[in-house]
Amino acid sequence: MNAVLVAVIVMLVLALVRVHVVLALFIGALVGGLLAGLGLDGTMVAFQEGLSGGAQIALSYALLGAFAMAVANSGLPRLLAQGIVTRLGTNSAGTTEKVTATTKWLLFAGILAMAVMSQNLIPVHIAFIPLLIPPLLVVFNRLQIDRRAVAAIMTFGLITTYMFVPVGFGSIFLYDILLGNISEAGMDVSDINIMQAMAIPAAGMLVGMLVAVFISYRRPRHYEDKPIVGAETADAERPISKYKVVVALIAIVVTFVIQVVMQALGTEANPLLVGALAGLAVFMVTGAINLKESDDVFTAGMRMMALIGFIMITAQGFASVMSATGEIEALVDATAALFDGNKPASALAMLLVGLVVTMGIGSSFSTLPIIATIYVPLCMSLGFSPMATVAIIGAAGALGDAGSPASDSTLGSTSGLDADGQHDHIRKTVIPTFIHFNIPLVIAGFIAAMVL
Repeated sequence: MNAVLVAVIVMLVLALVRVHVVLALFIGALVGGLLAGLGLDGTMVAFQEGLSGGAQIALSYALLGAFAMAVANSGLPRLLAQGIVTRLGTNSAGTTEKVTATTKWLLFAGILAMAVMSQNLIPVHIAFIPLLIPPLLVVFNRLQIDRRAVAAIMTFGLITTYMFVPVGFGSIFLYDILLGNISEAGMDVSDINIMQAMAIPAAGMLVGMLVAVFISYRRPRHYEDKPIVGAETADAERPISKYKVVVALIAIVVTFVIQVVMQALGTEANPLLVGALAGLAVFMVTGAINLKESDDVFTAGMRMMALIGFIMITAQGFASVMSATGEIEALVDATAALFDGNKPASALAMLLVGLVVTMGIGSSFSTLPIIATIYVPLCMSLGFSPMATVAIIGAAGALGDAGSPASDSTLGSTSGLDADGQHDHIRKTVIPTFIHFNIPLVIAGFIAAMVL
């Protein structure tokens, strides 16, 4: 049996039975490497080489966590939450019901807008989640919002935006990685309208979100009001300082502007890392966080994002072992041979292989370069048009980003929604997003392959 397929299955099964994701990734990588004949030493060397690739990401997220906690300490998110709670606090039952419904949908719209903007206008990716979501949990509880619906909204905004809108992270994914790798593999895509090619897969994602919000998770769900992990540094009873709120707003603007400028200039330095450091510097220089409390604030913030960092470091090691086995190509070739000459079956098989690979690696950006070089010759031999090829490879790469235990999209959602310990990563984020996004994306990708 193919080593990559076995490794991904082992990892997912272990995660589903509540083995920690870091351990599940490590064991899955070990099983895959040994099965592929790398031996214990070769598997560990490949795993260790991959770890270095995730260190920069982990440090960036740790510093962003510290920045998020500094903002929380300023009282800005608490001010927002109090404003919403005050809006809900009305004596008229009829008005309360109306205001509750309005507030709920405004919250959903605001979270969706922030998730979309985090990929382009304000390119901070998942960094907005620990900033925005934990202070709003008490509001979600008051409105009895099913947090799985919020996870679906954030996942939709994070993933669909970069796979459809060619701005910010979307420009990198669609032009640099998707079209760039397809072109290098020998197919002319110079005349491709990338938004037209990815419109049907993006529509599949939209259908999945609408089903999650309006059907699957529309019913009220009760949560207890529990303390936010790491929020002890921001005393809930302490009066909110206007000065600190203003400093927090300035720090947020500085962080965002630096990242936008660095993205535009195309610098090699990590924009998230530099932006987080700049934001923290604003808090320190202005005295909004004094030296006595800075250690507690920064430690709590880093602790909040540390788990994501460790998981992403381990996922890089897993991906390195999968590449070292050389069996991703074998998996594709075997699939192609199984459906030789059958375009519909081949398209479906390519999408499912992309799902398996991305579920293991946890990143669409890392998956595309691996599968593009294999899929392009296959699509050309089967007679798929360039537009259909782009749709197949783009959808296959995005598949699995939602629903992967190691994806930063799912990890980011959990980091905010589980801040009070009431939102399980696997059962409340991974499984719901897998069902509501991967299934419609496979269907939409298949339709795109047949009609384009």
